[in-house]
Amino acid sequence: MSDKARKLFEALDLDNSGTLTREEVIIALRTKGPTLAASGDLPFWALGDAEDSSALFDAADQNGDAILTLEEFAALVDRRFGWQ
Repeated sequence: MSDKARKLFEALDLDNSGTLTREEVIIALRTKGPTLAASGDLPFWALGDAEDSSALFDAADQNGDAILTLEEFAALVDRRFGWQ
């Protein structure tokens, strides 16, 4: 797991619960996404609308429990963003 994936996960974890919900991912990417991209913590091309954020969530939710763990999230973003 990359440090970038861990840092992005922590930025998106709005309630500091250690997991991500679909709503958190959508809200956090809409509100924090541009700042994260500007600071190099998220590729600019990864910014999208609520539908894109929801699709990212679905792709990462490997066990289908509607909650993302750091491991699930990192596995997807490290591969998709070329961080490993």
